Amino acid sequence: MSLFVIITFLALAFLGMPLAFSLGVAAMTGLWLADIDLLMLPPRLMNAINSFPLMSIPLFMIAGELMLKGGIMERLVDFANAFIGRVRGGLAQVTIVAGAGLASVSGAAVADASALSSTLVPSLKKQYGLGFSTGLVAAAANLGPIIPPSGAMIVCAFMAGSSVSVGGMFMSGVVPGLILFASFMVLCWFIAWKRDYPLAGQPVTLPAILRELRRSFIVFLMPVIVIGGIVAGVFTPTEGAAVGVCYALFLGFFVTRRLRLADLPTVLLAAAKTSALVGAMIAFASTVTFLFTIDLLPMKLAALMQGITDSPFLFLCLIALMLLVVGMFLESNAAYIMLVPLFHPIALQYGIDPLHFGFLFVLNLVIGMLTPPVGVVLFVVCGITGVRMGELVRESWPFIAVMYAVLLLCMVFPGIVTWLPERLGY
Repeated sequence: MSLFVIITFLALAFLGMPLAFSLGVAAMTGLWLADIDLLMLPPRLMNAINSFPLMSIPLFMIAGELMLKGGIMERLVDFANAFIGRVRGGLAQVTIVAGAGLASVSGAAVADASALSSTLVPSLKKQYGLGFSTGLVAAAANLGPIIPPSGAMIVCAFMAGSSVSVGGMFMSGVVPGLILFASFMVLCWFIAWKRDYPLAGQPVTLPAILRELRRSFIVFLMPVIVIGGIVAGVFTPTEGAAVGVCYALFLGFFVTRRLRLADLPTVLLAAAKTSALVGAMIAFASTVTFLFTIDLLPMKLAALMQGITDSPFLFLCLIALMLLVVGMFLESNAAYIMLVPLFHPIALQYGIDPLHFGFLFVLNLVIGMLTPPVGVVLFVVCGITGVRMGELVRESWPFIAVMYAVLLLCMVFPGIVTWLPERLGY
């Protein structure tokens, strides 16, 4: 039955049916095959999404969109320019800094890719050409789901169950996110040196740094308040997301004064669409997971994995190889929703820390957002900038290689991921 459900879902997805409905049809087909009363489907769908933590997904999306429409990008770029100064590949490094800053308030790679592409690519391509500029922007956008807050981590934690907290997942991404950020900065310098790109930017001066710190300080207070409040236990992730929305409204209306009332319907509609899509996938996936459970698929997979290897590291390598393929063909939210409930219990049997496994799962699928043929960040950047997909993919490979190097580093040294959450009591 499990095999039939999987084949039905994949067949419908490849034929172009939306993933949520592909899951729904596969779930109904499985219930019919198992001779289970279809009347159990509506209450199961409702109970799956009747969850307070899931409200944090649209709220964080709204906060990120409000910050973008409120003119945060200009302040982030000015802040990065003041600190980077006149160095080779300076504008490229400014883009990485801006991407990291945007990640700390947005948490969604697609939104970050859209903002960075429309704001920075016109200036970048004058110095570096369209190919490298778009590859750089795509890589900077991929910092979004790694540096907290992160919508991907919320979904992953929810699907993993009570053994993984959203706050713990957020903290697991801090140190690897900084390593990835630093690695991207070094890579930008190396490419600029190898290709002999010209010097760019203004010399670093203390008055300029102080001026931009003063202008940007209130922007960077948002992640400090939201993430700090969640870690300190002042409020839950959902309440923290709501605080973020209020803070973003305050910034947009009274600080930058770039946000208009006319922008609010667009922001709310975009959040509603994405939330409805994720909610539908979670609802239908809960039925698929129920079918897998009564078919004993998790136990069969665990026995299969343990028959192949009893090494936790080799198990993580097998999962990484599987997610490399999955990330090329399946949208990341669908992958979290379908696969985390299957493989998370198996990882626990191998003695792998649930936060460690959850972060590696997220990083694997974040890399998949940069790999063709279904790299969603690639499509966003192509659609906004007009770059050819082949050229974008060619320029993205160095950044993908760096992300895989960080992934391997986190697999070999779990403390990189778990050290900070453990210090904070997760």
